[in-house]
Amino acid sequence: MRKEDFDLISNILKERSGLVLTEEKIYLLESRLTPIARKKGLETLDDLINEIRLRRKEDLLCEVTDAMTTNESFFFRDNTPFDLFREDVMPSLMESAVASKKIRIWCAAASTGQEPYSLAIILSEMEAKLNGWTIEIIGTDLSQKVLDKAKSGIYSQFEVQRGLPIKLLMKYFTQAGEMWQISEKIRKMVTFRPYNLLDNFTPLGSFDVIFCRNVLIYFQQDTKADVLNRMHRQINTKGTLFLGAAETVLGLTEKFKPVQGKRGMYHTAEYSSQVRKVG
Repeated sequence: MRKEDFDLISNILKERSGLVLTEEKIYLLESRLTPIARKKGLETLDDLINEIRLRRKEDLLCEVTDAMTTNESFFFRDNTPFDLFREDVMPSLMESAVASKKIRIWCAAASTGQEPYSLAIILSEMEAKLNGWTIEIIGTDLSQKVLDKAKSGIYSQFEVQRGLPIKLLMKYFTQAGEMWQISEKIRKMVTFRPYNLLDNFTPLGSFDVIFCRNVLIYFQQDTKADVLNRMHRQINTKGTLFLGAAETVLGLTEKFKPVQGKRGMYHTAEYSSQVRKVG
């Protein structure tokens, strides 16, 4: 692939999604964009790139961005954040929000839905304690394609075997041939909507918990800092942010502080300061 072709695609991806594509990832361009070229009746990837350069059609740009930003997900990925959510975050929120009995959770870059559904399953298991509470889970992603799959709640045998305990599979899923569908009860607990992390978060409202895992690693430093600072404006003072194991706020923002001994978990700087004073 010519450098000018690589630069064209990588610039489109950065402008539209924040994704930074390095030259060692050329193989990803070839493997993910060649099927689009074939679908469009074009003979080669070069033909597709020429089409993009000449016409810049919005639907084609969306398809290319979609193909390059689709990342894998699986149920209860990495376990630790979900254990912390169950054992630390929820008890604390139930104490601080006892007057309103309302909790809002945002899963940014929710992909095919396994993360928000994992949280919904945890909350369903806590149902007796949450009687009378209103809990809203919002899952967002740039890709409409993965959101459509998430909304359906239908997963392959391979997908449900990745991280999902057999007990929960049998309790919350129904088998249909070689596929499994999560129960309507769990599906109704999550609202999915398309959203770009480069856009203004204000319309989403405020949240008590934000999961933004394994997406910032694909952004440049200034974009990471911008996303984190804007998330801070949408999170309640006693809110909690979860990042991926390979991600951090250090060197990016002072608005979130890591929670000591709890990997991937961050409090707002304001709340962290209050906790330190009490301690």
